Amino acid sequence: MRRIPVRSLAVLATVGTLVLTGCGTETGDPADSTPAVAGADRTIRAHEVMQLTKVHEETGMTLLEGPTFDGTGKLLVVDVTAPAGKPKVIRVDVRKRTSQAVHTDARGAYTSAQFSPYDGRLYLTDYAHGEVVSLAPDGSDPRTFFSGDVDGARMNPDDIAFDEEGNLYVSDSRGLSTGDAHGRVVRIERDGKESTVLAEGLASTNGVSFDADYEGLWISELTQNRISYLRLDGKGGVASKHTAVRVDGGIAQTDSIAVDAAGNIYQALHGRAAMVVYDRHGERLATIEVPARAKGLESATNVAITPGGTRAYMTVSGPAGGFLYTFDALAKGVRQSNGG
Repeated sequence: MRRIPVRSLAVLATVGTLVLTGCGTETGDPADSTPAVAGADRTIRAHEVMQLTKVHEETGMTLLEGPTFDGTGKLLVVDVTAPAGKPKVIRVDVRKRTSQAVHTDARGAYTSAQFSPYDGRLYLTDYAHGEVVSLAPDGSDPRTFFSGDVDGARMNPDDIAFDEEGNLYVSDSRGLSTGDAHGRVVRIERDGKESTVLAEGLASTNGVSFDADYEGLWISELTQNRISYLRLDGKGGVASKHTAVRVDGGIAQTDSIAVDAAGNIYQALHGRAAMVVYDRHGERLATIEVPARAKGLESATNVAITPGGTRAYMTVSGPAGGFLYTFDALAKGVRQSNGG
């Protein structure tokens, strides 16, 4: 399989074949982790919950993404590289440490998952086909919510953020395979009938999340290793944009983003099984890492923090397989830290 050396979420469909770019053994209570305090970059050790997937023979890898809690407290995740017939959406009972298949199909390469506050359905981005699809909470009734060009160009939709009315804000990673700055942020009306480009010329847009007050969007630009901030105008548009944080990732690159109740930004890293946490002013507060002896894990793609609680669950993947790790977040979970 030919690999494009940029990031694990780069998914392309060619001649019906998926081409994608791109264990831990410690268990324990995350309360034993070193706490993070404001004004200090501390290390928080995440602890293994369970292994969810193994490397797929058909695609040569596994890649977990999009953790999000449903209304019953179960955690759903997607496996971006799962082939047809293998679970592409998985439901996890984190207390019992059990999992079950929720959805599969013959074509989708799903890179994120989040429940809509408008209709309660589970929304998935299909990176390979430029679509957003939705499922009933139990995984049934698949529907194509949005497909087609946006301003004359097909999307490579990566992550999703919902506003309080249920409109979608999608990170479009156009240009990832070529390295060109063609990335966008696209707003899709909650009925799926209209779309608007809010920002363009971005460097491989990846993570997207509202801030704690829904006043703006944090977005990560993977090929520039930076987090930008789009201040919204309250009318469905953007009032301003600026680079907010420059991430010193070394060989790692900025993946998905989550935001907790205190407004802290959790930046996942592709190329390192870790996340970094910043406050809204760009001060680095903590680094979250898996134990050093957890071999074969290369990327921490995303995180979901328990709604109203601080227990966080991080998706981690690599040649060892796809794993779920847990740690204590710096503040409580809200919608902005539950999927995307």
